[in-house]
Amino acid sequence: MPLDHAESQTRKYKVVGTRPNRPDGVDKVTGRARFGADAVAPGQLVGLILRSPYAHAKIKNIDASKALKVAGVKAVVTSADLPDKTDGDALLYDVLVNVMAREKALYEGHAVAAVAATSASIARKAMKLIKIDYEVLPHVTDVDEAMKPNAPLLYPKMITDGMDPKPKKPSNIVRRYEFGHGDVEAGFKKADIIVEQSFKTEATHQGYIEPHACLANVGPDGQGELWVCTQGHFMVRDTCARLLGMDFSKLRVTASEIGGGFGGKTTVFIEPIALALSRKANRPVKVVMSRDEVFKATGPTSSSSIDVKIGVTKDGRIVAGDATLRYQGGAFAGSPVEFGAMTAFAQYDLENVRAVGFDVVCNRPKQAAYRAPGAPMANFAIESVIEELAHKLKMEPIDFRIKNAAREGTKSSYGPTYGPIGLLATLQKAREHPHFKAPLGKNQGRGMACGFWFNFGGQSCVTMNIGVDGTVGVTVGSPDIGGSRASMCLMTAEELGIPYDKVRAVVADTSTLGYNDVTDGSRTTFATGMACILAARDAIKKLCARAAQIWGIPEDAVTWENGHAKPAGANAGNHPPMSLREIAAQAPSTGGPIAGHHEYSADGAGVSFATHICDSEVDPETGFTKILRYTVLQDAGKAVHPSYVEGQFQGGAVQGIGWALNEEYIYGKDGRLQNAGFLDYRIPVCSDLPMIDTVILEIPNPGHPYGVRGVGETSIVPPLAAVANSVSAAVGVRMCETPISPPKLLAALEKQAGMKKAAE
Repeated sequence: MPLDHAESQTRKYKVVGTRPNRPDGVDKVTGRARFGADAVAPGQLVGLILRSPYAHAKIKNIDASKALKVAGVKAVVTSADLPDKTDGDALLYDVLVNVMAREKALYEGHAVAAVAATSASIARKAMKLIKIDYEVLPHVTDVDEAMKPNAPLLYPKMITDGMDPKPKKPSNIVRRYEFGHGDVEAGFKKADIIVEQSFKTEATHQGYIEPHACLANVGPDGQGELWVCTQGHFMVRDTCARLLGMDFSKLRVTASEIGGGFGGKTTVFIEPIALALSRKANRPVKVVMSRDEVFKATGPTSSSSIDVKIGVTKDGRIVAGDATLRYQGGAFAGSPVEFGAMTAFAQYDLENVRAVGFDVVCNRPKQAAYRAPGAPMANFAIESVIEELAHKLKMEPIDFRIKNAAREGTKSSYGPTYGPIGLLATLQKAREHPHFKAPLGKNQGRGMACGFWFNFGGQSCVTMNIGVDGTVGVTVGSPDIGGSRASMCLMTAEELGIPYDKVRAVVADTSTLGYNDVTDGSRTTFATGMACILAARDAIKKLCARAAQIWGIPEDAVTWENGHAKPAGANAGNHPPMSLREIAAQAPSTGGPIAGHHEYSADGAGVSFATHICDSEVDPETGFTKILRYTVLQDAGKAVHPSYVEGQFQGGAVQGIGWALNEEYIYGKDGRLQNAGFLDYRIPVCSDLPMIDTVILEIPNPGHPYGVRGVGETSIVPPLAAVANSVSAAVGVRMCETPISPPKLLAALEKQAGMKKAAE
C-alpha cells in the first residue's frame, strides 16, 4: 500500500512518535506475565527427550520395552509414532526428520525417542532404560571440510542443484546460488588496486534467556491444544497439524509471552513430540528444554567461509566486486547463504558485481534465523575489504563509502532498483557525529561499517472492537517480541484520533483470527501495523455510518477528523461533531457492535540501511578487547515508538559485538559441542559494553501509509565488520575470523612480529 498522498511524508503525528509505557511492562516486571514453561494443566505429564550422543550414527534398533514397564511412564514415542505425512514436501520432511531422527542421527543432540511420565525423575529413569543400537559413522562439522570430495556424506544421494552442468556424483553441497550483473572480469581489468581476502565466521546462538517450552493436550476426539513460546503460532499449528495428520481447525495454538527469540523460535523442535506423547498417553504433556538441549538441538546461525575480491580505480571508484560464500545449514538444506549472497554488496553502487553462494550440510543442528539471517557474515567480509581498500587509496573510509554508496535509482546487486533509501543520510550523519571526531589513545582503534536488510511484509489479520465506553480492543495474530503491541496501539490511536491509553492490543490464538505469518524479518510493525491502520479505517467508515444514521443524513455526508465524526459541509446540516465515545455509546440502538477488520498480504516493506561506528582498545599482552564507544545510525522510515526503535538498534549492536568478539560453537574432534551453556558460551553482559549511542533517521518508505520500515534486522548486520575494522586498526593486523578472541589476536600479533623480524 503506497503513501496516501505527498503530505504523508511531512505529516504531523499526534500519537505516533511518542514514547508511552509498554502495555505489557507491569506484567513483566512483576512476574505476572506467563511464559512458555508457566502453563499448567490438570493431570499433566512431564515429557523428556532422549538425544543422540553421536554426531553421525545409523540407528539400527530402538528397544523401549523396559522403559514402558516403569511405574508412572504413560507413553514412549519414536519416529514410528510420527509417520511421514509430508506429501512429498521436502522442506516439511526436513522438519519432520529434525524433530525425531529416523534412519540416522545426524548431529549430537538429535532427538531419537521421548518419554511422558508422571514426574521428571521417573521420565529420566525410563530414558536410561531405552536401548538404542547405534552404528557410529564418520562425521564432518566444518563447512570447508564438508565440501571436499572425500568428506563423509550425510545423504549419499544428494546431487547439487543450481550447477550447470549438473554434477553426477553426490556431495554435501545442496545448492549453488548466484546474483549480480555486469561483467566482473572486465571490471577487474579496469582496476588500479585489487584486494582479495578470505574470511571465516563460527556459528553463534541467539542466546534467548527463555528455553523452548510447550504444553500439549490432545483428546480422544482428535481435538488438540498447544500452549507454546514461539514467534509464530499459526506456523506452529500448520506444521504440527501436517506432521501429525490433524485438521488445522482441530489444533488450537496459543502463543505465550516470549523470553527472547531473535529468529530462533521461528520453527518447531519439541511441539510435535509433545503432541504425539499427549495423543498416545491421553493426558496433557509439558516439555521444557534444558539449556544444554537448547544449544545442542535448536537452531544457531550458520558458520561460514567467504572469499572476497574487490577492485577500485585510483580515484576511489569501485569497478568490480566478487564474492564466494559457503554456509553450512547444519544437517539439513536451507542455510541462509542465498540471503548472504543477495545482501553482500547491497550497500554499494556497482556496475560489475557477482556473489556466488553454496548451501552445505554437515553434522550440526539445523540452523535457524538470527535477525538478518546470512547478512552479518557476508557483511563482515565485504566491509573488511572495503576498509582495506580505503587505506590503500589513502582515503578516509567514510569518504570511500560515500563515494560508492547506493542511493535512489541504484540497481542493487541482487536485482531491484532502489527507491528512496537512507544509506547516504546515515553516512553523512555519521561524519557529523561527535563520535567520529573523538580522539583515540594508545592501542585504540576506530572502525565503521554499513549494513543492509530487505525487510519483509507477509500475511496479517487484525480485528478491532470498539466498546460502548469508547475504548478499543485490537486483536492481532503476531506474537510481540519487541514491543509491537505498543506500536499497534499507537498506530490505531493515531488513525482513530483517540488517546493511546484507550487502546489495548491482544495476541489472539489460532482459532480467533485468520492466518498471520511468523513475527520475523522485521515484518510486524510494517505489515501488522498496516493491517491495524486499515482495520481502523474500516471501523471509521462504520462509525461515520452510525453518525449519519443518528443525524439522518447520507453516509457520504460524514467525514472523520481528530477522533470525531463531522458533517462533510454546510449542506450536510449543522450537527455538532460526535466523538468516537459518543457514537459507541449509542451502538446498541443503532445496529449493534462496531468493529473494524482487515486481512492483508503486505508487500513494499522498504529496504533498510545502517552505519555503525566502533571504538575499541586491545591489550597487546593478553589480547583482551574492550569496546570503548559504539554508535548506530539507521533509517527507520518512521519511528512509531522511538524508545523501542533505539532498543532494536542497541540490541542488534550488542548481539553483533558478542558474535564478533567471543561467541562461538566449539566442536571437538568427536563432533560434540564443548560449550553448551552460558558459562562456556559467553554472551556480552552490561559490564562488557559501553552505552550505545543511537541516531534515528526517517526517510519514509513509500510502501507504508506512515512511511514505516522494519528496524530489527539491519542493526545486527554491521557490528561484526565494525568491530573487526576497529580491532584491526588498534593492532595493525587485519583480523579475518570471528570471534576475534584473545588467542586469535595474540597469534596474529605474534605472526606480525615474526614477519617484521624476518624482514629485518
